[in-house]
Amino acid sequence: MTLRVLAAMSGGVDSAVAAARAADAGHDVTGVHMALSSNPRSYRTGARGCCTLEDSRDARRAADVIGIPFYVWDLAERFHRDVVEDFVSEYAAGRTPNPCLRCNEKIKFEALLDRAVALGFDAVCTGHYARLDGGVLRRGVDAGKDQSYVLAVCTPEQLARALFPLGDTAKADIRREAEARGLQVADKPDSHDVCFIADGDTRGFLAERLGTAPGPILDTDGNRVGEHEGAYAYTVGQRKGLRLGTPAPDGRPRYVLDISPVDNTVTVGPRESLDVREITGERPVWLGDVPAGPFACEVQLRAHGEVFPCTAERDGDRLRVRLETPARGVAAGQAAVLYEGDRVLGSATIADTARVAV
Repeated sequence: MTLRVLAAMSGGVDSAVAAARAADAGHDVTGVHMALSSNPRSYRTGARGCCTLEDSRDARRAADVIGIPFYVWDLAERFHRDVVEDFVSEYAAGRTPNPCLRCNEKIKFEALLDRAVALGFDAVCTGHYARLDGGVLRRGVDAGKDQSYVLAVCTPEQLARALFPLGDTAKADIRREAEARGLQVADKPDSHDVCFIADGDTRGFLAERLGTAPGPILDTDGNRVGEHEGAYAYTVGQRKGLRLGTPAPDGRPRYVLDISPVDNTVTVGPRESLDVREITGERPVWLGDVPAGPFACEVQLRAHGEVFPCTAERDGDRLRVRLETPARGVAAGQAAVLYEGDRVLGSATIADTARVAV
């Protein structure tokens, strides 16, 4: 069946090959690049870039080679509100957000898809490494590039209008295919880090927007062992950059265990205190029927992170997860994504954890 497909073209090799494959499949494809900054020069540029002026030009050249119409859509205001401001407010609340996950949720599969459907398109095509099998979201075959984790926030209705043409192919083969197609982005490096932080200095970016807010760094007994300029600059599990004035009695390294914006404190302790066995998630998204009671599955707690066997249960508008073995350094604000083998069952935003007693 021929579909009217809107191909999201970031300017990278993945989205270019995805658009080309959609066109090869006989679909009526139109390319679109999302302009996500009112001042693109304020975002990353060059090899470490994403959503930059260079990317827009690369996307247009790729569309010309493929032979499809191409447009640039200005989504800067929506991106700033739903991704950048969300990023800042989450850190201010003591959580550690995943902006790429939020961008997929709010920009690519809400703002972009909604506009595409309103214009008469049947589906949106992206360069994500994931597979759709009869409406079921599965991991991409390239384990190192699998992006099902950041797509698990999409609803079944959104996935029903999505195409992921790269999910059955390894990244190295995608680059070879791009070269064979004559796409200049074949050797373009992948983007990394947070695209809207131009110099990669997350702490400085947050300080500029949230200001300084000095407070104490405490050990697990409540003793003051250091000072911070803003609790938002720390993440659970962090070891470096703590600048503690008082060493641990046993001389062992200490890690951030907790960030409390209410009293502006950061708590540090031994590595083993990072271990958690129970996780509570909020705003769950379910991709299919949910068992009435507890069920066995696996959970992934960060992009490209370890997978843990667990028992999960839907509890009203919350998700409860109990791990068979402890996970270390689980941060509120990240996503807990449930899997059955390579199949995504659902996801939720981590709201709270229960640590293992030490």
